[in-house]
Amino acid sequence: MPRHGIIFNIQRFSTHDGPGIRTTVFLKGCPLTCLWCSNPESQYGRPQLMVRDVKCSGCGECVSACPEHAISFSEEQTRKINWNRCNNCFDCVGACLYGSLTSIGEQMTSEAVADIVEKDTVFYNNSGGGVTISGGEAFAQHDFLEELLILLKQKKIHRALDTTGYAPASVIDKIIPLVDMVLFDIKHLDTERHRETTGVGNENILKNLRRVARQIRTWIRIPLIAGYNDTEAHITKISELAEELKIEKVSFLPYHEGGTVKHRQIGQKHPEFSGTPPTEEHLKCILEIMTKKNIPATIGS
Repeated sequence: MPRHGIIFNIQRFSTHDGPGIRTTVFLKGCPLTCLWCSNPESQYGRPQLMVRDVKCSGCGECVSACPEHAISFSEEQTRKINWNRCNNCFDCVGACLYGSLTSIGEQMTSEAVADIVEKDTVFYNNSGGGVTISGGEAFAQHDFLEELLILLKQKKIHRALDTTGYAPASVIDKIIPLVDMVLFDIKHLDTERHRETTGVGNENILKNLRRVARQIRTWIRIPLIAGYNDTEAHITKISELAEELKIEKVSFLPYHEGGTVKHRQIGQKHPEFSGTPPTEEHLKCILEIMTKKNIPATIGS
């Protein structure tokens, strides 16, 4: 019997999550709570309500539909959600005619996901692409992930895994033989700095990076944040690590504020974090550091 996973997005014709044209499958749930997270709705492992007030007409149908009386309108016709009362029953989503209330996260079987991915096989074959399983953190649903990867392998679709690397070694050893390459996210090499901004240390993550890089084609991806992990000293350490592990490519992903609005839309206070992207001039310096080590590096993909 097929397993069910919680999927929060399937993005077709993606060109930024590995080689070629790809379909990126985003699994919900993540053990990290990165302060800069651009998809905070990916962290909670179950479906949850998301509010987009810009689409709200003020009709009030959601108020009547909510059994917990968690929705109200002010005299100015501004909708308010009592997030402490909301139990994610999604009755309000069904009542909303304008798409201003949505459920983020859908329960899907591994077979259903694999069938969607398979639709674009011709594009994968022509471009050297395939599927990338991302998150959240895909390892958080490792049993579902295993079953999905087995199905995709049977369909002869190239499989990449985008991961934070935060998982037990036993899970790593179960999953890695089922993928063709790994996109390994590195936030910071200093464990205390890593813990301050993600909620977890990086000791196990770095051990798993070494474990993975010894076995399979590996790219490193770094969310690049000015004043946090973009110093020349830190980038030099990244280049030395990449050289040691024979990393195929390092991708720098400049910080953007995409997650700022989303925190409010899911009833969360935005973390106190004042991130900014590095300047164009500094990005050139970063690429020069990688070039000196003969490490292929890109900005933004």
